[in-house]
Amino acid sequence: MDIGMLWFDNDPKSDLGTKISRAAAYYQHKYGESPNLCFVHPSMIPEQKETAGEIEVCSNHSMLPNHFWIGVEQQVQLIV
Repeated sequence: MDIGMLWFDNDPKSDLGTKISRAAAYYQHKYGESPNLCFVHPSMIPEQKETAGEIEVCSNHSMLPNHFWIGVEQQVQLIV
């Protein structure tokens, strides 16, 4: 993902999926495209990689806790 949106959500009453859903809804409204990739700090997810609905969730040590880097992963098209 080259371009994305940084989202902050420190609501202690919401789980990770809810937080990502809120960020995705805002992203969809603002940019007119549904995100499919979200990076979070490793402490926020129990495993290295998981999904939240249609959004792939990946951990990245560069991310601060409670911050989400959400956007669209560009698909590489091979020309044969």
